[in-house]
Amino acid sequence: MNVSLFQRTLILFRNSEPSSGKSQRLFRRIRDFCRFWTGKLGPRSLPPPLELGRTGEKLASAHLRRNGFRILYKNFRSRRGGEIDLICRDRREKTLVFVEVKTRSTDAFGAPHLAVTRAQQERIIRGAKEWLRLLNDPRVSYRFDVVEVLIKPAPQFNLIRGAFQMPDDIYF
Repeated sequence: MNVSLFQRTLILFRNSEPSSGKSQRLFRRIRDFCRFWTGKLGPRSLPPPLELGRTGEKLASAHLRRNGFRILYKNFRSRRGGEIDLICRDRREKTLVFVEVKTRSTDAFGAPHLAVTRAQQERIIRGAKEWLRLLNDPRVSYRFDVVEVLIKPAPQFNLIRGAFQMPDDIYF
């Protein structure tokens, strides 16, 4: 059982009662402090859309592994505002792949890949530029893929290879 520091402190203070007046006041202050922060910092669940996205990323990474990809990094964030869900190596084509995962519970509102807007593509490209700068090898072949994940009724995957392109000026 994973018990937080605050909960352990609260249990400790519940089981002991100080005798002097000064220590009783200190005891009450620490007890109240622990009760307050236990509620604030206790285990929290993610909002449903974030939980759906996290589930989709886990399912997509497992799907990509089964199809010959090697996951190099998850949720890469660059200092310049770039963001990439998965960075993979396509073993068959020997290509570095930057993957955006789009998860929907159903396709009632259209295909998930349509949600990859131009602004989001630019954010992914910023992250890819940073990753490529870190590699310091301009000869690396790369591409941008989108994985669509539909959760219901059973998980379905659609890999869109080369979903969009990046201009060639990666070092500028």
